Amino acid sequence: MEDKNNEGKKFDVFVIGSGISGQTVAKACVTAGLKVAIADRREYGGVCANRGCDPKKVLLGATEAWQKAQQLQGKGLESMPKIKWKKLQKFKRKFTGAVPKSTEETLEKLGMKLYHQSPKFLDENTLSIEGKTVQADKIVIATGYEPRPLLFDGAKFLKVSDDFLNLKKLPKSILFVGAGYIGMEFAHMAARSGSKVTIIDFADRPLGPFDADLVKELTEYSKKMGIEFIFKADVTSLKKTKKKYKLSYKKGGKAESLKAHMLFNTAGRIPSISDLDLEKGNVAFDEKGIDTDPYLQSKTNPNVYACGDVSDHDVPLTPLSGRQGYVVGENIVNGNKKKLDTPVIPSVVFTLPNMARVGYSEEEARDRYKNVIVKQGSVPDWFNAKRINAPVYAYKILLNERTEEIVGAHIIGPEAAETINLFTLAINNKMTATDVKRTIFTYPSWGNDVKSMV
Repeated sequence: MEDKNNEGKKFDVFVIGSGISGQTVAKACVTAGLKVAIADRREYGGVCANRGCDPKKVLLGATEAWQKAQQLQGKGLESMPKIKWKKLQKFKRKFTGAVPKSTEETLEKLGMKLYHQSPKFLDENTLSIEGKTVQADKIVIATGYEPRPLLFDGAKFLKVSDDFLNLKKLPKSILFVGAGYIGMEFAHMAARSGSKVTIIDFADRPLGPFDADLVKELTEYSKKMGIEFIFKADVTSLKKTKKKYKLSYKKGGKAESLKAHMLFNTAGRIPSISDLDLEKGNVAFDEKGIDTDPYLQSKTNPNVYACGDVSDHDVPLTPLSGRQGYVVGENIVNGNKKKLDTPVIPSVVFTLPNMARVGYSEEEARDRYKNVIVKQGSVPDWFNAKRINAPVYAYKILLNERTEEIVGAHIIGPEAAETINLFTLAINNKMTATDVKRTIFTYPSWGNDVKSMV
């Protein structure tokens, strides 16, 4: 007779993390008839749907409307709209509020066991969770990223991206420690919504992975918006004063400081694995994440797979996380037959204007090919930008001279997030500049501009 105290403690598959990659694996496995459990220490649904790209884009919508209205003042529009942050947050919650409950209901209906805690490895097949010992034939780590901890004195006073996305009221002044994707995107939102914004970073410019020429244009425009930048600075401490916080830093060997009502850690994100006791599970990892093979299986523990941001094969972008989840699900159900095939992946910074890239950087292309053709220009006078009085529109397109194939594309502009998808399609299909030029697009449209860029 089965001991009821042990009921549910042995699973075919145990998934840690309920974001897009974890859900994809879990659904594939339970649909194949396997006994599946899934765990998350936070609300179900993962970062993107609850506290990442989706709510960020909802908040961005109001600043997009505000920006267009500002550009068209005196050119058909005569009064500026006001961004009501509280109402904007209420609108955002319509997108995020139902996610955890609906995700849990969906997974439970499929027959999974749900846990609400982060487990810890006891050995290669055993986990401890919610005071219980659980065994699983296969364990899937899909825990994503978390903010990179900063270690200077007073760092505990820093808030993180979750806090910004849930702010009930924007403070009068905000300081972002880190000039990457998150810092730049939030800085643009906050500045347009009325806050005085400062960004501080140890590097000499924002957005290191993006083209330096285009980043320079974005930086100069951001300064015109009122955003202050402090580069080549090492933060030393943070103290709470009566009404503000005082951040101390060194720049050029000189000690300096500044004050703000609220400060955010936007210094990047790291794999969320510190609570898992991976050593006990014989799961190798480094600063990039879980050490996996092309099947996304742990190189040191064949019972473990990793997918999404936490895998060392990943670029931290939601579309690739879903693809990785699919690969892991297939390999658990059918044996290791499917390797991760990563296409060329675009990435976007949702500042206004958008900053987008796909394929090689100029430096990478010159290292890869004997001769590279660089097509670039700053073109705010092109019709699509001019008709909405957009102040910034520029591009840099890279071609392999021998084949004329497009190998890299970098764009800054109002709709760069959309236009970059056409270049992604072109690069993944090895299209040449001639192929693009002879394609008929709608006119006048942002998509049609790609013909002039190549």
